[in-house]
Amino acid sequence: MSKSNRLLMLADLMLLAVAVVWGTSYGVVKSALVFYPVLGLLALRFGITFAILSPTLRHLRAADARTLRGVLIAGALLLGIFLCETFGILMTRAANAAFLISLCVVLTPLVEWMLLARRPSRIEWMAVGLSLLGAWLLAGDGALSLNPGDALILLAALLRALTVCVTKRVMRDSTLPALSVTAVQAGVVAFGSAIAACAFSSQQWQPLPSLAGHAAFWGYVAYLVIACTLFAFFAQNFAIKRSSPTRVSLLMGSEPAFGALFASIWLGERISATAWMGGGLIVAASILATVRWTAWRVAPARA
Repeated sequence: MSKSNRLLMLADLMLLAVAVVWGTSYGVVKSALVFYPVLGLLALRFGITFAILSPTLRHLRAADARTLRGVLIAGALLLGIFLCETFGILMTRAANAAFLISLCVVLTPLVEWMLLARRPSRIEWMAVGLSLLGAWLLAGDGALSLNPGDALILLAALLRALTVCVTKRVMRDSTLPALSVTAVQAGVVAFGSAIAACAFSSQQWQPLPSLAGHAAFWGYVAYLVIACTLFAFFAQNFAIKRSSPTRVSLLMGSEPAFGALFASIWLGERISATAWMGGGLIVAASILATVRWTAWRVAPARA
């Protein structure tokens, strides 16, 4: 196996690990919001991440203006994602959030085709269709009644698709390390959340819970910083540079299934058999995207 294939396989495994971690994050965030408001939590989570990764910012000196502009745009999109996701989680069930965010799998090929002029392969379109069917079942037998929280999660799904493609465009021709990109993105989200809290809602700034009396809250924050931010965004940026945006989204398509399982166990949310069937289809789509179906992938490229 060549070095490039080994790196691609490593990227695939890292993305599947990200799916597990991000799937659990919905329940963890919902638990953390009991203690602290949305904007304050985002500023704290990404502020700590930015501080940890700040030494990697030295690599920015070698980056050109176009790369820096692209990284900042990706950071701004990420800020939008987390504002929509976190406020959405506050207003809907954790399982709903995990399910609806999976629609970014359907949107990514369209955005990729538009921004990067890469036509997805037939096997990728098949996986997208399977994911869409799974999301339809997860929504409740195809009859989804959207509340404001659900609508915010859908907007986050669209922004996710845009972010993956913009990051691919930035990382494609750049030598900037993935950790440096993650540091900039974390800084944009942290400062953007802090500015929004100061400008629009003073209630979003509250004294931090004490470590002695609120160990559970700080445990949630540590998990969100270490697993859901540091590892997950490094893995995603690492994989995007070595794969296509559509493939990245499909490999993380099992996130809703893990999210639903965690919400059921951790928060006691009740999930129907139909919803579990939909989750199974999304996991199957992720497996379908992982296998190297050479004959199916060559045909669209020739077309």
